[in-house]
Amino acid sequence: MATMLPQGEEKARAVRAMFDSIAPRYDLVNRVMTFGMDVRWRRRTVRALALAPGATVLDLACGTGDLCRDLSRAGYRAIGADLSLGMLAHNRSGAPLLQADALRLPLADASVEGAVSGFALRNFVALAPAFAELARVVQPGGRIALLDVAKPPGFYFTRVVPRIGGLLSDPAAYRYLPRSVAYLPPPGEIASLLGAAGFGTVTRVSLSAGVAQLFVATRAVTTAAERPSAA
Repeated sequence: MATMLPQGEEKARAVRAMFDSIAPRYDLVNRVMTFGMDVRWRRRTVRALALAPGATVLDLACGTGDLCRDLSRAGYRAIGADLSLGMLAHNRSGAPLLQADALRLPLADASVEGAVSGFALRNFVALAPAFAELARVVQPGGRIALLDVAKPPGFYFTRVVPRIGGLLSDPAAYRYLPRSVAYLPPPGEIASLLGAAGFGTVTRVSLSAGVAQLFVATRAVTTAAERPSAA
């Protein structure tokens, strides 16, 4: 019988410990197991923002800083946040960094013009409150671009990826990766959760024949929760 995936605070502790352990070789393993495609996916994520030069963009679950670097190269002002101190210690992007839980960001309301994340959605304790927190910190009219794996069944993802990760880094962490895709709801549900949180015009882009997916959305000027009630 398959081991149950952790939930709630147990998941938060497990994810933080796992990323602390794999931080030193995280970039190397990503490049090897995706054949370098993750570089193109991140650049596509940044292009999808289409914000004005100089816009402040939060990289949520910034890890070692790949997206922060891409944001800076695109002319944005990046801010990185991650739950894992190990990841932050290996972040060489030069961006301001925060240790933070995605559900409790130490940022003021409407303090950033955009936000991105890379391969993080399935690691949040819950998506609805994470999206609500993004809606709180992103300015009305701002944009988000959220990159993650899709649901790629098959031998490579379930058998080869854990073997590569085990050889180059922490075997237990890379056995978790294929299983963690089960945390992701179907794309339509993710879009609905983003809409309920306060994001409009949600679009999903399939990348590399469905291996990865990108959700792009605009922060609504007002949300249902923010509209005044009828007299």
